[in-house]
Formats: sequence, C-alpha cells, structure tokens
Amino acid sequence: MRILLDLFVSFFKIGLFTFGGGYAMLPMLQREIVDQHHWVTEEDVLDYYAISQCTPGVIAVNTATFVGTKLKGALGGAVSTLAVVTPSLIIITVISTILKSFSSYAVVQHAFAGIRVAVAALVVVSVAKLYRKGVKGALGNGIFAASLLLVFLLNLSPVWVVAACLILGVALAWKEMHRT
Repeated sequence: MRILLDLFVSFFKIGLFTFGGGYAMLPMLQREIVDQHHWVTEEDVLDYYAISQCTPGVIAVNTATFVGTKLKGALGGAVSTLAVVTPSLIIITVISTILKSFSSYAVVQHAFAGIRVAVAALVVVSVAKLYRKGVKGALGNGIFAASLLLVFLLNLSPVWVVAACLILGVALAWKEMHRT
C-alpha cells in the first residue's frame, strides 16, 4: 500500500509542477522516479517516454501509466495516471472560472510569456539529457540528424519519423541477429 501512496504523491507532484506538457516533465520525472525512488532506470525512462510519444494520449499520462504498471500492475498504473491528471483538472477548473476576467491584464500576459521561456529552457535541458543517454555512435548521430532535418526542415510529423526509426531499429536488429 505504501508504494501506491508514494506513486500517487510523486506523480501528483509531477502533474502539479509540470508546465508546458510532456517534454517539460522530463527533469522532474528523472528526479522523482529515477534519482529519488529508484523505481526505474534512466534507460527505462527513455523507453517509456519514447513509447508514450508513439501511443495515443498525453505523454505525461502514458508515462505515468507505464511506470505505475511496472511497479504495481494495473492498480499502480491507475493510481499513477489518476495522480498525474488530478492537478491539471483542479487547476484548469479554477483557472477557467477566473481567467476570462484577468486575461487582458498586461501582468497576466507577461506572466505567461515568462512561463513559456522557462518551459523552453526545461525542454532544451531535457533534450540534451536524452541525447547524451540515448544517442550512441555514428549511426545514432546520423539517425538523430536525419530526424531533426525531417521534422524541422521538411515539417514531417514526428509520428512518421518515430515510426520510421522503429522500423529501422527492428531491421538493424534483425540484420545483426542473422549475421552470426
């Protein structure tokens, strides 16, 4: 029962303090579930995060569900999922009732602009960590560069790039298995 409470508290905090979506949650996710609780490894986080981007739904919710399920099965997945979405539900309900009357104020507009800058910085830090942990060797760097070009220059959907990389990875693994 203690682990379920810990899961709820950890993912509630992640849901409460993550502004800017799934990418911005990476540093907090790393700190909570890898560094503090040691529930999963950094490689697990990369795998869960990659799968979460490929599956329908919100990245934070999918990742919480994967981690909770790994630790405590379906109940752990449900607890983690509920925990990560609860803060958003509360915050959205409160904000939506009062934002209309304050959204035209300059201080509110500047606050949101500041939050966007902070979230951009968090995303850059997360990408750097993901790059250091996930991209290995010349082939990995080539795939990384090609993926960036396809997404940013050709405006190809990241879903197609991830799917292509998945197929490439399976093909390379198959080739490696049959080489010996």
